Amino acid sequence: MTAPHPRHRRALAIPAGLAVAASLALLPGTTATAAPAAEAAPATATDGTSLSYVVNVSPGHRPSATVRRAIAKAGGTIVTSYDRIGVIVVHSANPEFAKTVRKVRGVQSAGATRTAPLPSAATTDTGAPQVLSGKELAAAEATSAKAEGQDPLESLQWDLPAIKADKAHEKSLGSKRVTVAVLDTGVDDTHPDIAPNFDREASVNCVAGKPDTTDGAWRPSASESPHGTHVAGEIAAAKNGIGMTGVAPGVKVSGIKVGNPDGFFYTEAVVCGFMWAAEHGVDVTNNSYYTDPWYFNCKDDPDQKALVEAVSRATRYAEKKGAVNVAAAGNENYDLTSDEITDPSSPNDTTPGDRTVDPSKCLDIPTQLPGVVTVAATGAKGLKSSFSNYGRGVIDIAAPGGDSTAYQTPEPPATSGLILGTLPGGKWGYMAGTSMASPHVAGVAALIKSTHPYASPAMVKALLYAEADATACTKPYDIDGDGKVDAVCEGPKNRNGFYGWGMADALDAVTW
Repeated sequence: MTAPHPRHRRALAIPAGLAVAASLALLPGTTATAAPAAEAAPATATDGTSLSYVVNVSPGHRPSATVRRAIAKAGGTIVTSYDRIGVIVVHSANPEFAKTVRKVRGVQSAGATRTAPLPSAATTDTGAPQVLSGKELAAAEATSAKAEGQDPLESLQWDLPAIKADKAHEKSLGSKRVTVAVLDTGVDDTHPDIAPNFDREASVNCVAGKPDTTDGAWRPSASESPHGTHVAGEIAAAKNGIGMTGVAPGVKVSGIKVGNPDGFFYTEAVVCGFMWAAEHGVDVTNNSYYTDPWYFNCKDDPDQKALVEAVSRATRYAEKKGAVNVAAAGNENYDLTSDEITDPSSPNDTTPGDRTVDPSKCLDIPTQLPGVVTVAATGAKGLKSSFSNYGRGVIDIAAPGGDSTAYQTPEPPATSGLILGTLPGGKWGYMAGTSMASPHVAGVAALIKSTHPYASPAMVKALLYAEADATACTKPYDIDGDGKVDAVCEGPKNRNGFYGWGMADALDAVTW
C-alpha cells in the first residue's frame, strides 16, 4: 500500500524467522518525532474526484427535505441512509461539500470518511501469515491423536488452556442460538472448520456503505487478506475432528465484510456492519481493526468528529439491539492513558505525517468508544504481548494474542508463540496481534450468552469482567530482556493497565 505502515494494525503476520525482528520494531522508542497536529493532511477532494462522507442528523426518521436538497445542491449523492441512527452516507466530488452542509439546518455534523479518492489509493495487502506445512500438520495430528477428544491441531493451541477453554468444552461448546459476527476482511465460509457453524443469514458485504446481500459477497477474494477468516476460526472453528478448535465451537459465526479489497476499513462500511449485526440478531460483534484513515480521530477536527459520532451511534444501536461489541486494543505498545501520543500513520490512505494527539480527546474507533469491550493481548507466558497497547481504565480485559516465540515460548507440544487460526482455502496458519486476542474474548462472551440466553449486553459484560482471572501488573516489564523497561503497568491486580479486569475465563463462562 502507499502508507509506510502495515494496514492491519491489529494483527501481525510474523513468520517464524522474523518474529523477533517484528516484535522489536514495536517496542518503545521506535515512533517518529512528534509534529504539531495542524500538520496532518486535510481531508479534501480535488476537482473531478469523489470522496465518501457521513452526514449526521437527528435519528428516528428519514432525512428532511431541507437536508436532502442541501446535499444535492452541494454536489452530493446519497448512497444510503441509516435513519434509525441518523447517519447518511454520501459521495461527492465537491471539495467544499462537508464545510457547506455543516451550515445546513438539521445537520449535526459531517465529514469525509477518507482522504483518498474513490476507490482507495492503496494497492497491496499486509502479507500472508505463516501457513502450517504438511510436516507440521502431520506432527500435530500425531500428538493430538494421543489426547482423547482433541481436534487434530489442538495440541498447537496453547491459547485454549490459557483461558481454560479446553476445560470449558467438557461442559459446553456453546449454543447454536448464539451468533458472533466478524466485522473484518471477509470470511471463507467454505472452510471445513467454519462451514458447520456459519450463519449465512447474518452475513453480508458492507464495503460500499450499504448491504450487498449477494450470495458469497462476504467472502474474501484470493488477493484479499485472510485476516477475517483467521479471526472467525479462533472464535468458532467446529469441534469436528478436523483441524483446530475455536473458543466457542458450538456457536454460530457470521461474516460481515467491512474491509475493502485494499485493506481499509472506512466509516461508512463500519456503520453498515454494526447496523446489519443489530438488525440480524447478532449477539456479539468482533472488531479487530481501527476505522481508517485516522488511527486516532480528534473531536476538534470537524471531519474526524463526524466519524466518531457516526460510529458511536452505530455501536450504541447494536448494543441496544442486544449485541456485545468487542474490539482489539491495537499493536503499537501505546499507553492509551498518556498525555500525548505521536501518531506517524495518519491518514494512512494518502500521505501520513507525524502528529501529536491526546488519546483522551482523539479516539481509536471503535476501540475507545463507550460500551465497547477493549481487549489487550498476552503471550504464551501470560505476560502482556510486546506490541499490545495498554492503559488503566482503557483496557477492559486480556486474552491470548500471541507474541514473538523468543519472548514468550509456549509449553510443548505447542511450538509457536503465535495464534493458530483458519485460513482461506481450507488451510491453517499463525498470526499474532490484539486482532487475535479480541476473538478469544468474543468467544468467551458467546459462551456466557449461551449459558445465560436472556442476559442483556450489560449483564454479559458484567459477567465477562467478574469471571476474568485477576492478573497483577508485570513489574518491571522488560519483555526483551535488554535491561530496559518497555512499558509501565499501573493499577491493582483486579483492574490495571495491562490486563484490565484480568484474563478471560472460558470455564467460568459455562459454569457460573
